[in-house]
Parts: sequence; structure tokens; C-alpha cells
Amino acid sequence: MTPSFSIIGRSSSHFTRVVRIFALELEVAHAFEPVSDLRSLLASDYGQNPSLRMPVLRAGSDEWFGALNICRALHRMAKRERRVIWPEQLTTPLLANAQELTLQAMATGVELIMSRDTPADGSAYATKRRASLENSLRWLEARIDAALSTLPARDLSYLEVTLYCLTRHLTFRDLVETASFPRLRAFCEVFEARPSAAATPFVFD
Repeated sequence: MTPSFSIIGRSSSHFTRVVRIFALELEVAHAFEPVSDLRSLLASDYGQNPSLRMPVLRAGSDEWFGALNICRALHRMAKRERRVIWPEQLTTPLLANAQELTLQAMATGVELIMSRDTPADGSAYATKRRASLENSLRWLEARIDAALSTLPARDLSYLEVTLYCLTRHLTFRDLVETASFPRLRAFCEVFEARPSAAATPFVFD
């Protein structure tokens, strides 16, 4: 049978990988449709997302835009109940800030990739973006063990999935050398034991 749901994105995108991991963890059968041309200005090439961004979840005649939106939708659609910790459930400064900095670092990484071949790459703004990314990673490296130890009982958390995808994406796209972040690397090695992580490696479509 053809899956009822399609994830539209790129196998090289950390935001797309977040969604694909959630779909596998929640056992939601789905197809994957790669976005073929990131230079396209047509919303139809991005699952009808008018912002020309990915990922998108197509569910019948409906579309869900953005990783967090999609993960929530997948959780509602899942037939198997799983305990998922969402960002709004992170009520301590440590956990809430860890989630915020992880998402900011993911977005900053995209900006740095997009600016590599433009004159702006050497601008003061680009320098600030890189400092922002590296500062965030140092903050996360220093606190990741304490943060994860205080997460409530769960099968999955948005924080862990996004942090894993961020850290592995840094190496995949040669953004930051992660050898100086041993705690983040150790976390990734543990998370990588999940079949959902093994099934969604970063590759260029």
C-alpha cells in the first residue's frame, strides 16, 4: 500500500532528519520526496510551503510546514502511544535554554551554509553568526550531561533529536570541528544506537 503521508525535504537537511526520525520512532508509515532544486522559487517544489522552506508533511490534502509542527502532527497520527517530551515541557532554565540554543544553532548553521558562496561570507554579520554558533556549542557542551539527566521519563524528546541532528550535521557540512566537543559526540554515539538514526544518514539527494 502507498503510505498516506509524505515527508518533503532533503536528506542533507538536519531539520528534515528530525522529522524523519520522529516518523520512524512513532512508526508512522510515510514516503520521502526530495526537494530537487533549492534555487526554485515555486512553492509547489516545497510541498506548497509559501516560505520556500522545508521540511513539509503532506497528509492527504493537507500540508504541515516546519519540523516542530510536523513532529506534533506525526505524534497525533501515530497509532502507538509514545511518551514524547516537547519544548514547552522544558520548564527549567537549563532545559529551556538548551532547546533554544540547539534550534538557534541549527538555523545559524543553515545561514552559514547559504552564505558560503556569497560576498557576505566575509562580512561582520557572518563573523557574528559563526561566533554565535560556536558559543552556543560551547554552552551546550558544558551543560549537556546535566540537562539530559533532568529530562522527565520519556521514549523520545524533541531536545535530544534536534541536538543529535545538529551535532552530526556540523561534521557532515564541515561547519565546525566537533573533536573539541566530546560530551556532544558521546551523546550522539549513544543516540545513534536507535534504528531511526541509523536509517536516516545525511547524504546529498
